[in-house]
Amino acid sequence: MTYSLNSLQCGEREALDCRGSEIFCWAFTQEENLKWQPPPDNTVRGGRGSFSRLLSTAALAPQICVVGSGPAGFYTAQHLLKHHRLARVDIYEKLPVPFGLVRFGVAPDHPEVKNVINTFTQTAHSDRCAYYGNVTIGKDVMVKELQRAYHAVVLSYGAEDNRILGIPGENLSGVYSARAFVGWYNGLPENRDLKPDLSSETAVVLGQGNVALDVARVLLSPLDILRKTDITEGSLAAIACSKVKRVWLVGRRGPLQVAFTIKELREMINLPGTRPLLDPADFTGLGDVIKDIPRPRKRLTELMIKSAREKPGEKEAALWASATKEWGLKFQRSPLEVLPATDGKQARGIRMAVTRLEGSGESARAVPTGEVEELECGLILSSIGYRSLPLDSSIPFDPKLGIIPNSLGRVQGAPGLYCSGWVKRGPTGVIITTMNDSFDTAQSVLEDLQTGVLNLSNSKEGFKSVRSILHSRGVHPVTFSDWEKIDAAEVARGKLAGKPREKIVDPQEMLQLISH
Repeated sequence: MTYSLNSLQCGEREALDCRGSEIFCWAFTQEENLKWQPPPDNTVRGGRGSFSRLLSTAALAPQICVVGSGPAGFYTAQHLLKHHRLARVDIYEKLPVPFGLVRFGVAPDHPEVKNVINTFTQTAHSDRCAYYGNVTIGKDVMVKELQRAYHAVVLSYGAEDNRILGIPGENLSGVYSARAFVGWYNGLPENRDLKPDLSSETAVVLGQGNVALDVARVLLSPLDILRKTDITEGSLAAIACSKVKRVWLVGRRGPLQVAFTIKELREMINLPGTRPLLDPADFTGLGDVIKDIPRPRKRLTELMIKSAREKPGEKEAALWASATKEWGLKFQRSPLEVLPATDGKQARGIRMAVTRLEGSGESARAVPTGEVEELECGLILSSIGYRSLPLDSSIPFDPKLGIIPNSLGRVQGAPGLYCSGWVKRGPTGVIITTMNDSFDTAQSVLEDLQTGVLNLSNSKEGFKSVRSILHSRGVHPVTFSDWEKIDAAEVARGKLAGKPREKIVDPQEMLQLISH
């Protein structure tokens, strides 16, 4: 099923902020508190069939749980609540705090993207929705136990690992995944002790997507900008002492294959105190090539060409001349080895294969030419993609693709088990992709309720059953009202520092704050 941008079939109005592989949107429902009202013909909007039989005969409320409180999890829950007036949805999250990548992935200087939290909060406030944080599925409670407690279980836990480079020296000090670095400055508890080495003047980011640009921008941004964001106190202090003055963003292919978007590129070009280093030779002849390519790619390439080949205006030239920091794009370079310093422990540079392209457009392949190049740097950040992990051994999982095998969100060979978001299709796509993805999975659940695949005559206790399991294992779940106490404390601390919030990065401190 597809949902048009101008008029979603399922009734949501939306304003979109597309950020490459990061997926967010503002979705505003027309019904107060997401309380479902059947349309005049008693047919679900966006529908795949009438729900009249279900609505007139169902004696029991479907008990559904969603594992993961990021965008995919909340959009799945929102659609279920909106389109089934009896369904009860419980959202489980391993951290005490909700919202996944909205909280821990969005760059601190992009606060407008985080406004989606308002919509997710409205969903959580529904009297048919509950949030249970501080519960690790696969450890505190197993998926099989959830399946016994709920009519349907939807896995929406995202991609909590990163792809590895697979080259010598990858584990040297000074080499980090962009995922860990982003988690560090955004307050992800598992990354709070990262302590990245920022003592080198030159940093290399391997990858040319929006996350790569986010990382470069945070490294080079003036402190006055960062101080007004929700970047964590510890990372701000570290960046204040940073020696990094130059960031290279390295890609295996060429300008026509970069994965970042024009908004992020423009932000980098206009970043105060910095100047771009773009080699005009990299863009020779592209003016004719881009005439017939899709408009977003054309505009993006035109901006790169302009920055590289045209003389800047007087004001821009003056700003670049006074800049103390710089960044640049290196194309057609593939990492071969991280070079160790004399101590054998610290990175001192990276060896790269020079490549040529075979084919054109999105399908072009980078092929080594035999030429090799070395670049001196003491900080290397790998931004080559995220990867999902299996939750527990009972769930089918494709380790090569990093997804749960499924058909329209129905997990193969596991009736009553579903998936949505990155764990369903991989960490790719733009906002409309994930919104459709989550709605489609929810619609599959609704279809299975209608056709009797999910048997409501079998009574399920939902969280009542899970609560006893958690109690027996000494696990204390965090409710949404608990989260709102943490939220209020963070906002209060932030106000004292002149910023939107000061994130609490230690889960134990969060739990102590709510007396757990």
